[in-house]
Amino acid sequence: MEPVLDNTDLHILELMQENARIPNVDMAKKLDMAPSAVLERVKKLEQRKVIRNYTTTINPAAVEQKLLAFIFIKATEGLGQNAAGLALSKLPEVQEVHHVAGEDCYLVKVRTTDSSSLVALMRTKFASIPGILSTKTTIVLETVKEEQKLVIPYQKK
Repeated sequence: MEPVLDNTDLHILELMQENARIPNVDMAKKLDMAPSAVLERVKKLEQRKVIRNYTTTINPAAVEQKLLAFIFIKATEGLGQNAAGLALSKLPEVQEVHHVAGEDCYLVKVRTTDSSSLVALMRTKFASIPGILSTKTTIVLETVKEEQKLVIPYQKK
């Protein structure tokens, strides 16, 4: 079992989640630690896969990805099988694939340029995936909040 994260690890995660490019020296000042100690902790968090990667958040409209849709997908797969989910996850337009409980098998988040490109995605790429029985699509009209930040439960001093 993985060791539990201590309060310092959690504080590091909160700082890095807010700004992944925060200089090590700035983080050390906020934590009242030596920069070398902070760097060592960050490396350990990376090795343990607590920090999985560093990314850049891009405005979808800036790259013509204006249409956001959520698609419920029903598949023929039995319990414990996820071939359709793995195939869906390989499509570049698909941002998220969640295996869900209930009537449908998957909830998929997709970004495309417009409705015609969404139709083309579903008619060509989705249709070529064996086992997909049906889809229900919800197109997003406006996004009020969208982020990947997690609530970090550290004790503030």
